[in-house]
Amino acid sequence: MLAEELVKLLIEKHITITAAESLTAGKFQSTLGDVPGVSEVFEGGFVTYSNKVKEQLLGIPEEVIIEHGVVSEPTAIWMANQAKDILHKDLAVSFTGVAGPDSLEGNEAGVTYIGIAYGMDNTYAKRFEFKGDRNQVRKEAVEAGLQMAIEMIK
Repeated sequence: MLAEELVKLLIEKHITITAAESLTAGKFQSTLGDVPGVSEVFEGGFVTYSNKVKEQLLGIPEEVIIEHGVVSEPTAIWMANQAKDILHKDLAVSFTGVAGPDSLEGNEAGVTYIGIAYGMDNTYAKRFEFKGDRNQVRKEAVEAGLQMAIEMIK
């Protein structure tokens, strides 16, 4: 299981983790929470479903969301960086996208951006197009986020 592999790596390397989730609505953090011992490296994170809450809790400038859209690489990067910095963690994973069934900002259901912020200057976001119903899209996004975090640490 990817979550177990990630938690083991985090514990072995003394790396703390957090997350900022939109379309996954806490599913990534819940998945981490399923792994015994995770409390050594995970204390909590953010579920920021609306743009307003992204601005309030993560301090993302409204202009970023207006200019680039909430479903975008810049927004995913802002989410990851802000979560990492606000909670003083080593690694943050962020999720923004369209779970479906409707489109959003011209993006079809399944379009997802996952951001990673690690250390001082290792930050990027990756675009995905997942298939299936909204719960399948959310599940695939969590799996991809776990894999991205593992790859970043390795």
